[in-house]
Amino acid sequence: MGAQITVCAKIPAELKEKLASLGVNVSELIRESLRSEVDRLERERLKTQAKEVSAILKKIPPEEFIESIRAARDNR
Repeated sequence: MGAQITVCAKIPAELKEKLASLGVNVSELIRESLRSEVDRLERERLKTQAKEVSAILKKIPPEEFIESIRAARDNR
């Protein structure tokens, strides 16, 4: 996994007590939550980029794609 750093957060004492009484591994919960959020944000960014690329590609006539593919095949 590589080097690790410490991240601190203040939470209400009541919440910490409830987590402890439920046997929740807070460190693991935080790590997993952060991983999930990063994954969600990356998917969201990719979706946005895919929409932008799609809009650009829609402006290119299909004939141009066909010509490009044929030229690439001919160059092999």
